[in-house]
Amino acid sequence: MKRDANNITYTVTPEILAVKGGVVDLKIDITFPRQYFNKSVRVEATPVLRFNGGEKSFEMKALQGEKVIGNREVVPYNEGKSITYISQIPYEDVMRLSSLEIDLVGFKGAQSLAFGPRKIGDGVIATATLVENKPLPTLGADEFRRVIRQQKEAAIYYLINSADIRNREISSDEIQGLEEFIKEALLSEDTALSSIDIKSYASPDGPLGLNENLADNRESEATTFLKNRLKSKKLIPPVSTSLFNQYVVPEDWEGFQKAMENSNIQDKELILRVLSMYPDPEVREREIKNIASIFTTVAEQILPKLRRSLFVVNTERAGETDAELKSLAQTNPSDLDVEKLLYAATLFESQSDKLSIYRVVARLYPNDWRGFNDIGAIVFEGGDIVEAKANFNKAASLSPNNKTIQNNLGAVALKEGNLQQAAVHLGNATGAGTEVEYNKGILAIVNGDYSTAMHYLGSYNNVNAALACVLVGNYNEAMKKLSIDNSAPGFYLKAVIGARTDNSSIVFENLKRAVTIRYAYKQLAATDMEFARYFDTPEFSAIVK
Repeated sequence: MKRDANNITYTVTPEILAVKGGVVDLKIDITFPRQYFNKSVRVEATPVLRFNGGEKSFEMKALQGEKVIGNREVVPYNEGKSITYISQIPYEDVMRLSSLEIDLVGFKGAQSLAFGPRKIGDGVIATATLVENKPLPTLGADEFRRVIRQQKEAAIYYLINSADIRNREISSDEIQGLEEFIKEALLSEDTALSSIDIKSYASPDGPLGLNENLADNRESEATTFLKNRLKSKKLIPPVSTSLFNQYVVPEDWEGFQKAMENSNIQDKELILRVLSMYPDPEVREREIKNIASIFTTVAEQILPKLRRSLFVVNTERAGETDAELKSLAQTNPSDLDVEKLLYAATLFESQSDKLSIYRVVARLYPNDWRGFNDIGAIVFEGGDIVEAKANFNKAASLSPNNKTIQNNLGAVALKEGNLQQAAVHLGNATGAGTEVEYNKGILAIVNGDYSTAMHYLGSYNNVNAALACVLVGNYNEAMKKLSIDNSAPGFYLKAVIGARTDNSSIVFENLKRAVTIRYAYKQLAATDMEFARYFDTPEFSAIVK
């Protein structure tokens, strides 16, 4: 059997082993010829990956002849047999240049004999490990608004079935407060009046036609009153009459319902039930009046508040300029609220300047998760994973299950190589932005799920997106994604594409560029089985020497 061992055929898939998802998968179709396997012999077959300085064994496969007692797989002597062997081992970088060999040891009774190693393949293509594990952190979004909108309201109330404005309403504290608000807006250099809304209502009792006329009359009287009042006090320039917007609500059922909900009227649920059951205004009014025990109270406490005209003054105040915000953030940060500080940080190009402001945010607003989160994001990009993780965890304690923070914790887990935890965090972060999708794409490549990686990275034009395309064999798309990439990893990946498409000029041209930018690519290329066919060429040797 040892002498004829070369008659055993081995077909290895893939022909050159490759790393995928951190492991090296091996499939061997083995055929034992007829009248080869001795009926009284058992064999232990072990595929071994041998490389410079060591070796790694796959799982041993036990076989036996027909007369051997045991539960190993039987290979008949007369017929021979074909079997399929599948196994895997964890990948290590030392395996890049390696030889796949099969070790056979035969046993007959108490005797044993090693058949000697036989080379059946090569390994290991490690292109999947070219993924750039640089996940993207997410900053906490600020709610800064350059223009601050403010409102001031005042109301005047009418007697039943009347549109006359009483003196007591003209001199109310609300009207005086409204005038002061307008005056301050006009005197302010950074505030402008944007509109003045006049909304006039009738209560939902009485005939609809009467209420329509009543509401119209109230709107007319209210508009005339306010315009004349503001003009007499020189609070509105003549051209500003276009600021006024008039609205009429003949029967204020919405206001009626809100007033009822907020009232302490006994059995108010009866009336609220009527409102929900009957959409027709006339039916509503009739049914409510039928509840005699409640209607008197409603007429006294609710309806008078609905016979009104409401004045709403809207202003817009311009905030600080970007230059002013940047200056204040560095000199007097306590003069800015948290939204302005967070926004100001984004105006700086220097990461150290941004970090300084985020540290101020965390100090001034220790209960706001964004300060700690954004500190973590900056130091993460600077490579300090330990400090980043501490800040992300602090942010998470302030805002549990926050999707932005979950993405950042997922990024940390990716850098730490904790793929299961990364998957959990990134799953919880779904919907938090494009950074989450990108990080899921990295995770998918590392896990060997290349189609999923293409889905997540499809909108990107960078090395990782191109790598996902290469790993599924879409080389044209990969080259498109690298069309404007002038990085060392980009040039190296183009060389890999050249090798896979049998284009030596692409291989040599891009390898030269890659090693010029990053010297370490010389050694990487010299041990990369993607370039095995070029190892002995003078052009390749000149690049990697």
